[in-house]
Amino acid sequence: MIDNAEQWLRERLLAMRLSSAQAETSVQFLKFGIVGVIGFVVDVAFLYLGIYGFGFGRIAAGFFSFFFAVTVTWIGNRLFTFRDAKHESMAKQWTKFAAVCLVGIVFNRGTYSLLVSTIPLIYDYPVIGLLAGTGVAMFFNFFASRRLVFR
Repeated sequence: MIDNAEQWLRERLLAMRLSSAQAETSVQFLKFGIVGVIGFVVDVAFLYLGIYGFGFGRIAAGFFSFFFAVTVTWIGNRLFTFRDAKHESMAKQWTKFAAVCLVGIVFNRGTYSLLVSTIPLIYDYPVIGLLAGTGVAMFFNFFASRRLVFR
């Protein structure tokens, strides 16, 4: 079913006069976004666990949840987004993916930390800051992962 949906989307993109490389990148970006939504849910769950379960501050909880989100999105991207890419050992690939995400964290958690520290509404509802940070980092993470991790 997923393969049929991917093929249908590729055909639509090609009909829009995108090159086959552009169509493939677009399909991968969409799949990366789907995996990202799952990772975001995990991120939010562990963010709130950190705040309310362990008593971490807002920023510390944001860094705590990061590890779990990275692991879930790496698994999703390995098995779904870039499943046709050559796969290295799991440990080596996870390390590369985590390194890319650590650079992306500057965009992601930097945006989150700035917003949660300066806007009372976002302090009260940190999920808004997390969503903003995730959106900012998504583009960097996709292109860096595609080029450096899942070639």
